[in-house]
Amino acid sequence: MTITFITGANKGLGYETARRLVEAGHTVLLGCRDAARGAAAAQTLGARFVQIDVTDEVSVAAAAADVERHEGHIDVLINNAGVPGTFGSTDVADIREVLEVNVVGVVRTTSAFLPLLQRSDDPVIVNVSSEMGSLAATHDPARAESKVIFPAYTASKAALTMLTTQYAKWMPQIRINAADPGYTATDFNHHSGPQTVTEGTDAVVALATEGPGSGTGRFVNREGDIAFQAGPVRALGRRGISR
Repeated sequence: MTITFITGANKGLGYETARRLVEAGHTVLLGCRDAARGAAAAQTLGARFVQIDVTDEVSVAAAAADVERHEGHIDVLINNAGVPGTFGSTDVADIREVLEVNVVGVVRTTSAFLPLLQRSDDPVIVNVSSEMGSLAATHDPARAESKVIFPAYTASKAALTMLTTQYAKWMPQIRINAADPGYTATDFNHHSGPQTVTEGTDAVVALATEGPGSGTGRFVNREGDIAFQAGPVRALGRRGISR
Protein backbone atom coordinates (compact mmCIF):
# COMPACT_ATOMS: atom_id res chain seq x y z
CA MET A 1 0.00 0.00 0.00
CA THR A 2 1.46 3.35 -1.07
CA ILE A 3 1.46 5.94 1.72
CA THR A 4 1.14 9.52 0.46
CA PHE A 5 1.41 12.75 2.44
CA ILE A 6 -0.11 15.89 0.87
CA THR A 7 0.24 19.42 2.22
CA GLY A 8 -2.52 21.99 1.80
CA ALA A 9 -5.00 19.22 1.07
CA ASN A 10 -8.22 20.41 2.69
CA LYS A 11 -9.51 22.11 -0.49
CA GLY A 12 -8.88 22.80 -4.14
CA LEU A 13 -6.14 20.93 -5.96
CA GLY A 14 -4.85 19.30 -2.78
CA TYR A 15 -8.26 17.93 -1.87
CA GLU A 16 -8.89 16.60 -5.36
CA THR A 17 -5.43 15.02 -5.43
CA ALA A 18 -6.20 13.33 -2.12
CA ARG A 19 -9.57 12.11 -3.41
CA ARG A 20 -8.08 10.63 -6.56
CA LEU A 21 -5.21 8.94 -4.76
CA VAL A 22 -7.52 7.40 -2.16
CA GLU A 23 -9.56 6.10 -5.09
CA ALA A 24 -6.35 4.72 -6.60
CA GLY A 25 -5.64 2.74 -3.43
CA HIS A 26 -3.15 5.01 -1.66
CA THR A 27 -3.19 5.51 2.07
CA VAL A 28 -3.49 9.30 2.09
CA LEU A 29 -2.33 11.53 4.92
CA LEU A 30 -4.13 14.82 4.46
CA GLY A 31 -2.08 17.73 5.76
CA CYS A 32 -3.34 21.26 6.36
CA ARG A 33 -3.19 24.08 8.92
CA ASP A 34 -6.84 24.23 9.98
CA ALA A 35 -7.66 21.30 12.25
CA ALA A 36 -11.44 21.46 11.85
CA ARG A 37 -11.39 21.73 8.06
CA GLY A 38 -8.65 19.15 7.74
CA ALA A 39 -10.40 16.61 9.94
CA ALA A 40 -13.68 17.09 8.06
CA ALA A 41 -11.99 16.72 4.67
CA ALA A 42 -10.11 13.61 5.77
CA GLN A 43 -13.27 11.99 7.12
CA THR A 44 -15.11 12.67 3.86
CA LEU A 45 -12.32 11.19 1.76
CA GLY A 46 -11.30 8.25 3.93
CA ALA A 47 -7.89 9.77 4.61
CA ARG A 48 -6.06 10.49 7.88
CA PHE A 49 -5.68 14.12 8.92
CA VAL A 50 -2.29 15.41 10.05
CA GLN A 51 -2.07 19.04 11.09
CA ILE A 52 0.80 20.95 9.50
CA ASP A 53 1.72 24.58 8.91
CA VAL A 54 4.61 24.58 6.44
CA THR A 55 5.78 28.00 7.69
CA ASP A 56 6.24 26.73 11.24
CA GLU A 57 9.29 24.61 12.08
CA VAL A 58 7.65 23.16 15.20
CA SER A 59 4.46 22.27 13.34
CA VAL A 60 6.33 20.53 10.52
CA ALA A 61 8.48 18.57 12.96
CA ALA A 62 5.36 17.54 14.90
CA ALA A 63 3.68 16.37 11.68
CA ALA A 64 6.68 14.25 10.73
CA ALA A 65 6.78 12.80 14.25
CA ASP A 66 3.07 11.98 14.01
CA VAL A 67 3.61 10.05 10.78
CA GLU A 68 6.65 8.34 12.31
CA ARG A 69 4.48 7.07 15.16
CA HIS A 70 1.54 5.94 13.03
CA GLU A 71 2.84 4.84 9.62
CA GLY A 72 6.62 4.68 10.13
CA HIS A 73 7.36 5.84 6.58
CA ILE A 74 5.86 7.48 3.50
CA ASP A 75 6.28 6.62 -0.17
CA VAL A 76 5.11 9.88 -1.74
CA LEU A 77 5.39 13.48 -0.53
CA ILE A 78 3.29 16.02 -2.43
CA ASN A 79 4.27 19.60 -1.63
CA ASN A 80 1.00 21.24 -2.63
CA ALA A 81 0.53 24.01 -0.04
CA GLY A 82 0.86 27.43 -1.62
CA VAL A 83 -0.35 31.03 -1.57
CA PRO A 84 -0.82 33.40 -4.53
CA GLY A 85 0.26 36.70 -3.02
CA THR A 86 -1.15 39.99 -4.28
CA PHE A 87 -1.57 40.71 -7.98
CA GLY A 88 0.98 43.25 -9.18
CA SER A 89 2.51 43.72 -5.72
CA THR A 90 6.23 44.13 -5.07
CA ASP A 91 5.64 44.81 -1.40
CA VAL A 92 8.42 43.21 0.66
CA ALA A 93 6.05 41.69 3.20
CA ASP A 94 3.93 40.15 0.45
CA ILE A 95 6.92 38.65 -1.35
CA ARG A 96 8.37 37.34 1.90
CA GLU A 97 5.07 35.65 2.81
CA VAL A 98 4.75 33.96 -0.59
CA LEU A 99 8.34 32.73 -0.64
CA GLU A 100 8.00 31.47 2.95
CA VAL A 101 5.11 29.21 1.96
CA ASN A 102 5.86 28.32 -1.66
CA VAL A 103 9.63 27.82 -1.42
CA VAL A 104 10.93 27.75 2.16
CA GLY A 105 7.90 25.72 3.23
CA VAL A 106 8.77 23.07 0.64
CA VAL A 107 12.37 22.93 1.86
CA ARG A 108 11.24 22.73 5.48
CA THR A 109 8.70 19.96 4.81
CA THR A 110 10.99 17.97 2.54
CA SER A 111 13.80 18.06 5.10
CA ALA A 112 11.52 16.91 7.91
CA PHE A 113 9.97 14.06 5.89
CA LEU A 114 13.16 12.91 4.19
CA PRO A 115 13.95 10.21 6.78
CA LEU A 116 10.43 8.80 6.29
CA LEU A 117 10.82 8.80 2.51
CA GLN A 118 14.19 7.08 2.71
CA ARG A 119 12.49 4.02 4.24
CA SER A 120 10.38 3.54 1.09
CA ASP A 121 11.31 1.11 -1.68
CA ASP A 122 10.29 3.73 -4.26
CA PRO A 123 10.34 7.23 -2.74
CA VAL A 124 8.72 10.06 -4.69
CA ILE A 125 8.45 13.83 -4.20
CA VAL A 126 6.03 15.91 -6.28
CA ASN A 127 6.31 19.68 -6.04
CA VAL A 128 3.29 21.60 -7.31
CA SER A 129 4.83 24.39 -9.37
CA SER A 130 3.52 26.44 -12.31
CA GLU A 131 4.47 27.56 -15.80
CA MET A 132 3.83 31.04 -14.41
CA GLY A 133 7.39 30.64 -13.18
CA SER A 134 8.75 29.48 -16.55
CA LEU A 135 11.04 31.91 -18.36
CA ALA A 136 10.05 30.31 -21.67
CA ALA A 137 6.32 30.68 -21.07
CA THR A 138 6.41 34.15 -19.55
CA HIS A 139 8.51 35.51 -22.44
CA ASP A 140 6.28 34.03 -25.14
CA PRO A 141 3.72 36.67 -26.26
CA ALA A 142 1.44 33.89 -27.48
CA ARG A 143 1.15 32.47 -23.96
CA ALA A 144 -1.27 33.73 -21.30
CA GLU A 145 1.57 33.54 -18.77
CA SER A 146 3.32 36.46 -20.51
CA LYS A 147 0.37 38.80 -19.86
CA VAL A 148 0.30 38.47 -16.07
CA ILE A 149 2.20 40.60 -13.54
CA PHE A 150 2.40 38.57 -10.36
CA PRO A 151 5.95 39.12 -9.02
CA ALA A 152 5.84 37.16 -5.78
CA TYR A 153 3.98 34.12 -7.11
CA THR A 154 5.90 33.83 -10.40
CA ALA A 155 9.26 34.24 -8.65
CA SER A 156 8.32 31.61 -6.08
CA LYS A 157 7.35 29.08 -8.75
CA ALA A 158 10.51 29.75 -10.76
CA ALA A 159 12.47 29.07 -7.57
CA LEU A 160 10.47 25.94 -6.81
CA THR A 161 11.04 24.44 -10.25
CA MET A 162 14.78 25.09 -9.97
CA LEU A 163 14.76 23.69 -6.44
CA THR A 164 13.14 20.54 -7.82
CA THR A 165 15.85 19.99 -10.42
CA GLN A 166 18.60 20.67 -7.88
CA TYR A 167 17.09 18.23 -5.38
CA ALA A 168 16.76 15.62 -8.13
CA LYS A 169 20.50 15.89 -8.86
CA TRP A 170 21.38 15.89 -5.17
CA MET A 171 19.18 12.91 -4.25
CA PRO A 172 19.07 10.56 -7.27
CA GLN A 173 17.71 7.78 -5.08
CA ILE A 174 14.41 9.70 -4.84
CA ARG A 175 12.25 10.51 -7.86
CA ILE A 176 11.68 14.27 -7.57
CA ASN A 177 9.56 16.12 -10.12
CA ALA A 178 7.51 19.30 -10.48
CA ALA A 179 3.95 19.51 -11.80
CA ASP A 180 2.12 22.40 -13.44
CA PRO A 181 -1.64 22.09 -12.81
CA GLY A 182 -2.48 24.68 -15.47
CA TYR A 183 -5.14 27.38 -15.20
CA THR A 184 -7.62 25.63 -12.95
CA ALA A 185 -10.76 26.96 -11.27
CA THR A 186 -9.81 27.25 -7.58
CA ASP A 187 -9.94 29.80 -4.75
CA PHE A 188 -6.54 31.04 -6.01
CA ASN A 189 -8.15 32.69 -9.03
CA HIS A 190 -11.72 33.12 -7.74
CA HIS A 191 -12.67 30.04 -9.78
CA SER A 192 -11.95 31.79 -13.06
CA GLY A 193 -9.75 29.05 -14.55
CA PRO A 194 -11.15 27.05 -17.49
CA GLN A 195 -9.95 23.67 -16.16
CA THR A 196 -11.74 21.57 -13.58
CA VAL A 197 -9.86 20.52 -10.45
CA THR A 198 -9.75 17.00 -11.83
CA GLU A 199 -7.99 18.24 -14.97
CA GLY A 200 -5.74 20.39 -12.79
CA THR A 201 -4.58 17.38 -10.78
CA ASP A 202 -3.83 15.14 -13.76
CA ALA A 203 -0.09 15.89 -13.74
CA VAL A 204 0.26 15.57 -9.97
CA VAL A 205 -1.59 12.25 -9.87
CA ALA A 206 0.41 10.93 -12.82
CA LEU A 207 3.71 11.73 -11.09
CA ALA A 208 2.48 10.23 -7.81
CA THR A 209 1.41 6.96 -9.42
CA GLU A 210 3.97 6.29 -12.15
CA GLY A 211 6.32 3.38 -11.60
CA PRO A 212 10.04 3.15 -10.80
CA GLY A 213 12.40 4.36 -13.51
CA SER A 214 9.97 7.00 -14.79
CA GLY A 215 12.53 9.77 -14.53
CA THR A 216 13.47 12.53 -12.13
CA GLY A 217 14.15 16.26 -12.34
CA ARG A 218 11.23 16.75 -14.75
CA PHE A 219 8.62 19.49 -15.11
CA VAL A 220 5.28 18.02 -16.19
CA ASN A 221 1.78 19.21 -17.11
CA ARG A 222 -1.30 17.15 -17.99
CA GLU A 223 -0.07 16.77 -21.57
CA GLY A 224 3.40 15.51 -20.67
CA ASP A 225 6.89 16.82 -20.03
CA ILE A 226 7.48 20.57 -20.28
CA ALA A 227 10.67 21.73 -21.97
CA PHE A 228 12.62 24.01 -19.66
CA GLN A 229 13.42 26.12 -22.69
CA ALA A 230 11.07 25.91 -25.64
CA GLY A 231 13.57 26.96 -28.29
CA PRO A 232 16.90 28.65 -28.94
CA VAL A 233 17.52 31.83 -27.00
CA ARG A 234 19.09 34.66 -28.90
CA ALA A 235 20.06 38.21 -28.08
CA LEU A 236 18.05 40.92 -29.77
CA GLY A 237 20.06 43.99 -28.83
CA ARG A 238 18.07 46.56 -26.87
CA ARG A 239 14.92 44.49 -27.17
CA GLY A 240 16.45 41.96 -24.80
CA ILE A 241 16.07 38.22 -25.01
CA SER A 242 13.59 36.29 -27.06
CA ARG A 243 13.04 32.67 -27.98
